[in-house]
Amino acid sequence: MAGAVDGDQQYDRMKMLKAFDQTEAGVKGLIDSGLTKIPKIFVRPSEELAQDQLTYTNIQVQVPVIDLSGILGANGRKKIVDQVRIASETWGFFQVVNHGIPPTVLDGMIDGIRKFNEMDVEEKRRYYTRDNTKRVRYSSNYDLFTSKTANWRDTINFSFPDQIDSEELPASCRDSTMEYSNHVKILGKTLLELLSEALELSPDHLYNMECSKGHRITCHYYPACPEPQLTLGITKHSDLGFLTILLQNQISGLQVLYQNQWVNIEPIPGGLVVNIGDLLQLVSNGRFISNKHRVIANSIGPRISVACFFNGPGGKDKTYGPIKELISEENPAKYRDVPLIEYLMGFLKTGLDDENRRIDFYKL
Repeated sequence: MAGAVDGDQQYDRMKMLKAFDQTEAGVKGLIDSGLTKIPKIFVRPSEELAQDQLTYTNIQVQVPVIDLSGILGANGRKKIVDQVRIASETWGFFQVVNHGIPPTVLDGMIDGIRKFNEMDVEEKRRYYTRDNTKRVRYSSNYDLFTSKTANWRDTINFSFPDQIDSEELPASCRDSTMEYSNHVKILGKTLLELLSEALELSPDHLYNMECSKGHRITCHYYPACPEPQLTLGITKHSDLGFLTILLQNQISGLQVLYQNQWVNIEPIPGGLVVNIGDLLQLVSNGRFISNKHRVIANSIGPRISVACFFNGPGGKDKTYGPIKELISEENPAKYRDVPLIEYLMGFLKTGLDDENRRIDFYKL
């Protein structure tokens, strides 16, 4: 892993990727081995690094922060719906506070993921797989063999259909994950109600479309990086589903591309980041925007984040298109209907860094 062997570069890269994957120890394993320079598979192309200088900014602007504490009162709810609408139409991102999930549950979730990643590697290897049908999947870079550059992170995924046997989850994070899952599912339903009202629809409209049917919790572990300026924690992308709720520890790294500038989304104690996904952009007929974002690598760590993705009922033969109540002669449909299974399978076949978003294939 220290460097490429002589010969064809592409062959060398594949050899290095396979060598890295076969360790089943992830990026954490590289750090534990005493590595002081990052392997070439993680180094971004020079032209990409140069472009970064043009789009990074230290401007002190922050995504909207929305306080949900007044949600049960008529006046308070109207104010919150207005804030959600403006944020969803302009940023595609906002943070929520006073959202109802106890701090002990948030802290427990972060701590559980830390414990899992810092277990003995032999224990973690029991969950290492690239089989997307597994409900519990630990790996480094789901798109390791299709992306242009590997990212500096390890990930454990939990897929939650209607029911899941908690015994399938690692003991180190089992209880905390089940508790967080129960809470975040309720918050997801609440947010879909607010988003429905922001579209001037009935509060249960998006929920009845099964936008939150099943969910996936993706937990990223970003070890401190010896050369953070050369790589990324997660490359630039937009989320493919309807809605994402993100919990993060208090180490910065998440950035959103706003007005062609990378803007830091600083962690707020007890706060959660919410962002619009591609499918919600599609069903809202482009009214809500799914914005591109990324995570930069860091010289300190570990940074830990927990993303809950509401991607719809993935196992069902279901089709989504622009909501008919949002279409008129003045505002015709901007997208054709999307067969959900075809859409999700297409995503898995491409790298996260593919500039052609899946949603773009369905533009009219």
